[in-house]
Amino acid sequence: MTSSEGPSEPAPPTPPDPEHLSIGQLVSRLTEQAARLVRAEIDLAKAELQLRAQNAAIGIGMFVVAGVLSLYGLGWLLNSAALGLANVMPAWLAALIVGVVLLALTATLALLGKRALSRGMPPTPERATENVKLDIEAVKEGLRS
Repeated sequence: MTSSEGPSEPAPPTPPDPEHLSIGQLVSRLTEQAARLVRAEIDLAKAELQLRAQNAAIGIGMFVVAGVLSLYGLGWLLNSAALGLANVMPAWLAALIVGVVLLALTATLALLGKRALSRGMPPTPERATENVKLDIEAVKEGLRS
């Protein structure tokens, strides 16, 4: 019996000893490894954000369903209030009172929401932007020295 072996693959070249590399080769290696590290970190961030987005989408969907059901429940409670008041006054007046109270509550919440929204505008991360600028300055200063 003869064995037929294919050509053997050469062993991968061993990297040269870092002590014997020139400064240019070291800088080239550093740049390559930094780029690889940045790409790996970006890929990790993408995967993490994708998972968080999926979880957020599920949570948002559940909140939407809960909101719709709460609107139906609110309608029934308002109807019950109007029917309760109709025992002591005409039904049209009871419905009018419940409607006016509901509109007053709506207007109050809208004004409070507008005030809160105007405090949050524009939605820019000012402190984070300033911190990034300071970080860049620190790196530039470290490279100069």
